[in-house]
Order: sequence, then C-alpha cells, then structure tokens
Amino acid sequence: MTQDDGAARGCRLYLITPPRLDPAAFRDMLAAALDAGDVACLQLRLKDATTDDIQRAVDALMPVAQARDVAFILNDDAALAARLGCDGAHLGQSDGDHAGARALLKDRILGITCHDSRHLAMEAGELGADYVAFGAFFPTGTKETVHSAEPDLLEWWTEMMEVPCVAIGGITAANCGPLVRAGADFLAVVGAVWNHPDGAAAGLRAMNAAIAAA
Repeated sequence: MTQDDGAARGCRLYLITPPRLDPAAFRDMLAAALDAGDVACLQLRLKDATTDDIQRAVDALMPVAQARDVAFILNDDAALAARLGCDGAHLGQSDGDHAGARALLKDRILGITCHDSRHLAMEAGELGADYVAFGAFFPTGTKETVHSAEPDLLEWWTEMMEVPCVAIGGITAANCGPLVRAGADFLAVVGAVWNHPDGAAAGLRAMNAAIAAA
C-alpha cells in the first residue's frame, strides 16, 4: 500500500474483517470475496479477542489474503503484527508508541487513524506512516462514531501530501462516490461487503463497480 498503488490503480478497497468471526468458517467466505474483485489489503480487526484468538485468525486468514496479493494488516498491535509475520499494522491514536511502531515494522506497512484532524495526519505523515485514515464519513454500526469527517478533508490532504489516505466509516456502494471524487486512495469497508444481502462476493463487486463509476 504505497502512493504508487493508489495512483496507478485509482481508488481501491481496503477490506476490514467483521469484529467477530470463526477463522475456520470465515476462511472460505474470505476467499470467495477476494476472488470477486480488486482488494488492496485486508485488516484483521477483532473485538474482545485474546492473543490466542488473534493468532488463530492470522494463521487461518493471512495465507488466503497473501496468496491473492492482498496485504494482511493487523489492527491495534504493531508488536504482535511483527511477531506473527503480518504485512503491517494499523494503529489508532491510543495504540501505543507510533514512532516505536514505525521503527519496529521497518519495511512493513504502518497505517494511523487520524479521525478528522489535519494536525494528526501531518504528524503521522512526518513520522513515516504509509497511509493515514480519516473518518467517520457516515454513521456506522461497527463502532461508536466519535469523530466525523467531510470529503473536503480528503481533497486537502491529496493536494498537500503524497502519503495515501484511507476513508472509513459507514461507506457503501451507494454513498462512496463523493469520497472517490475527493481523492481517497482507499475506501475501508466492513458491512458493505460482509452484510450484503447477496453475500460478500456480491458486496465486493458492488463496491468496485461503484468506485469505477465515480
């Protein structure tokens, strides 16, 4: 996930797992979804999971993603991501030492949540983050919405900086157009794919079609 990825391919999907899953059962669903269209990376984001739970999920799901040239990112824990051989980590503002994580991950991907803050995004860029994440752009049931962002934040960032940006929060095929046009390099989605009425593969195809149409 570099600036070249975004620039060469246009806006791409950044797929996030459901907050709870059974790795063995989810593996086939993930494979079918990833086989349905373009995905830049998969973030494993589990709620209330133990380290053992996370390791089991990584062992089951990372090979599925990597076999399809999809980067596998672990949420919240840079040290665990490094230990388990993940392609990188995504950190929130309260998830430890960002500078230490950058040093630990070295050539791996580091993404940082910046909410709706230009200041936090500039700090992350100066630190060497591979991408910054802005949001929430729309109401979401995945997690409590504390910060809200507007598309003009994406426009400002892409004009000012070369570091790619990820838009997150309640994004669907129906509402993603303004974010794509504003310059988002990646759209992070959860429910739009996994909760699609016709299945995850159909959800992924719908998201890619909406990105292309924007």
